[in-house]
Amino acid sequence: MSTRDSASNSGLTAARGEKPEQDEATFGAFVRKPAARRVAIDASDSAGSIETVESLPDDAIEVGAIVDAYGLKGWVKIAPHAHAGHGGDAMLAAKRWWLVKGNERKAVRCLQSKVHSDTVVAHFAGCDDRDTAYALRGHSIHVLRSDFPKLTGDDEFYWVDLIGLDVVNDADVALGQVAGMIDNGAHSIMRVEFPTTGKDGSPTTGERLIPFVGVYVKTVDQAARRIVVDWDPDY
Repeated sequence: MSTRDSASNSGLTAARGEKPEQDEATFGAFVRKPAARRVAIDASDSAGSIETVESLPDDAIEVGAIVDAYGLKGWVKIAPHAHAGHGGDAMLAAKRWWLVKGNERKAVRCLQSKVHSDTVVAHFAGCDDRDTAYALRGHSIHVLRSDFPKLTGDDEFYWVDLIGLDVVNDADVALGQVAGMIDNGAHSIMRVEFPTTGKDGSPTTGERLIPFVGVYVKTVDQAARRIVVDWDPDY
């Protein structure tokens, strides 16, 4: 990811010859790191167990991965995702989590979760000792999109909701579709893919990197699945 971010930044500067002004509105706000607060979930009722399930709900979104056990009482340490619109408060808000590793699918009830430095630590029903928690290492974590906290600003979007939207410029020229989002520390960047032809004449996929800031992004219409930008196709 670091290689892509570095290449993206230099490419953006060369494309426009200037960076967006610092007072320009930043779109696509997504909590890259959860707010420093404690979130207790169903802490009064610890009944339950880790259940094996056949499949995930249709609107399950991957938000992080379990990287280690935490402490001796069954807590797990989680690395929340910081790209493609996943992680942060969405994880802390959900009461039900799904864990995936290879062909394994598990459903768990989160009793308590909280921020711990750059990670999240959580305690599941049915996970009461370090060995059980340690066995969950390597599982990715999924929560329901409907459990994501509601965004309050008109210029705020979860990354996951932008993936797949068509991108056109203000002259109605199609620029491609949003294939991913990049965080360069200052703001989000849309990675827009489009069909093109390679040097050998064969079909290939091109890529445009467009800063997701107000100076370039004019409208985001999720209902129409369309983003309008001030961006020349030759950039």
